[in-house]
Amino acid sequence: MTDDDTIDSAASEMEGDDAKKQRYAIDDHIDAFLTSLRVERGSSPRTQEGYAGDLKQLRNWMVEQGHADRDPGELTARDLRGWLWMLSQTCGANSISRKLSCVRTFYTFMVRRGRTDRNPATLLRRPKVVPPLRNFLNVDEAFALMEPLGDDPLQLRDVAIWELLYGSGLRISELVGLDVKDAELDEGWVQVLGKGNKERRVPMTEPSIKAVRRYLARRWELAGKGAATDALFLSNRGGRLGASGVRARLKQALIRKGINAEVTPHGLRHSFATHQLDSGADLRAIQEMLGHETLATTQRYTHVSIGQIMEAYDNIHPRAQRSQVARTPAQQDLLDAVEDDDEA
Repeated sequence: MTDDDTIDSAASEMEGDDAKKQRYAIDDHIDAFLTSLRVERGSSPRTQEGYAGDLKQLRNWMVEQGHADRDPGELTARDLRGWLWMLSQTCGANSISRKLSCVRTFYTFMVRRGRTDRNPATLLRRPKVVPPLRNFLNVDEAFALMEPLGDDPLQLRDVAIWELLYGSGLRISELVGLDVKDAELDEGWVQVLGKGNKERRVPMTEPSIKAVRRYLARRWELAGKGAATDALFLSNRGGRLGASGVRARLKQALIRKGINAEVTPHGLRHSFATHQLDSGADLRAIQEMLGHETLATTQRYTHVSIGQIMEAYDNIHPRAQRSQVARTPAQQDLLDAVEDDDEA
């Protein structure tokens, strides 16, 4: 199933059994919001699908509670608390927090478009989030993962993938979207298309360059199995490798290597940021390589507090010295930043 198929499927699920018989006031708002995500913000298919699913739950709750004919702009904070209570019967704190964030963004969109004059979701507190399972590797684990399990084309491909996810901090969507021409091996750069269709050049490590070269020397063995494609990473059938395939191969590799961590491809990106910071890399450089718009998002990736980040910033950057009262631009950036939705 392609990403477009996924979105079409999510959109059809938005209708539900009842909606096939009748549309309600909220449906037009949801359609406009999802269109804005796709066209104006350039959100990934995975992000669009997540928002569609969360808003579907809000819509279904409105129908069940007899609010089907009400415009969502008429709902109060008290109404939404009832929705959160319903969610608490089946969802954990992390899931509820994400759904509340989705609804806040939905109402922000409606306010900006003049569809309502208030955002009742901002009056609700997020539940205390439970720390997730460890989704990053320590340095020894990262090095162990990079050791090939064999010399067949699939194993060489996998190592090249791990090297790029960890060595260059790529998003999974960026990695599977790479074409052969995007890997500028002689110059040591890879050209990626990130969130919002923004292009950026990311440096490659020497091991990742070597790993990609080794894979490319055997890529033809996979390419011969399918239709011609410019994709850098191919599946065992010769087509472009998808994100689900990368996740499955990583899970298998972790088990075979005996690495006891629930690490996803996105977790390798976390590991990249954390290890870069631990090695004394400049925060702005990490931010640029990850494609983040704010330092606040970079801070979330590096598993340290804002205070630790500012201490590191002070130690690294000669112009970051400040008194206890004055704020650096980086501090103000952190305080003013809005949370960036960063999905694989």
